[in-house]
Amino acid sequence: MTTVKTTDFAGLTLVHRGKVRDMYSLPGHDDKLLMVATDRISAYDVVMDDAIPGKGEILTRLSLFWFDLLGDIVENHLITADVEAYPEVCRPYAGQLRGRSMLVKKTRPLPIECIVRGYISGSFWSAYRKDTTVCGFVLPAGMRESDKFAEPLFTPSTKAELGTHDENISLAAMEKIVGPGRAGEIAAISTSLYRRAADYALTKGIIIADTKFELGERDGKLILIDEVLTPDSSRFWPLDRYTPGQGQPSYDKQFLRDYLSSLTWDKTPPPPPLPAEIVEKTRARYLEALERLTGR
Repeated sequence: MTTVKTTDFAGLTLVHRGKVRDMYSLPGHDDKLLMVATDRISAYDVVMDDAIPGKGEILTRLSLFWFDLLGDIVENHLITADVEAYPEVCRPYAGQLRGRSMLVKKTRPLPIECIVRGYISGSFWSAYRKDTTVCGFVLPAGMRESDKFAEPLFTPSTKAELGTHDENISLAAMEKIVGPGRAGEIAAISTSLYRRAADYALTKGIIIADTKFELGERDGKLILIDEVLTPDSSRFWPLDRYTPGQGQPSYDKQFLRDYLSSLTWDKTPPPPPLPAEIVEKTRARYLEALERLTGR
């Protein structure tokens, strides 16, 4: 299987190289962007030197699946993922783009991350252990790691530059950034998306513990953008192995995080090399999430 760690397309203008995606503008198509999912993987906001073969294709297939399932809740930025329908300037790169790219509408991304949590885990669990009021939410005493919340929580965060960490913020802090009316709309959309996806995933034997959505603005409207409900942006737990009171096995990159946490690495660049076994097991988890959720 071909591994794509980075892209470089002559005739297209690279406008952003993120942790995973390379974004290009297209000459003569100012209202569109080409989004390419590479096989890069990051953990603790550091991009690993070793890529996960086929990961970009898995992320793209999952995002396309969710865009279709959630399309009636909010408009999304997808124009097409059919490389034969891309502008002519993309045609020389059709082989590299097929299966791992999307032609999308250009939007103005919101300056916040839209995180919805159905279960207490990760940074929220760490914060809860210090104080039961987390990001403005007064949580019940006595919660255990991986317990389900009575209702999903919308917990925004700031967007950090590559190599730095996002910071969880309160709803009041988000209102100061985007305004009270827009903040309410963002929270409602994000929570509706999570509920629909989480309910569906349970029928496939997967718990979506939490996830991160990206929203942008186009013509004054909120648009769902970037990737959606992938193992990169979500915690996926196997329903049949769910055991509150501890960390859970997962179909996401928590497996990689756990490996890295076992090392004497300080979670700053440069990253440690990944053994072939860790690369393959990470890929297998991503692939199982895709197959379980989509049936393909």
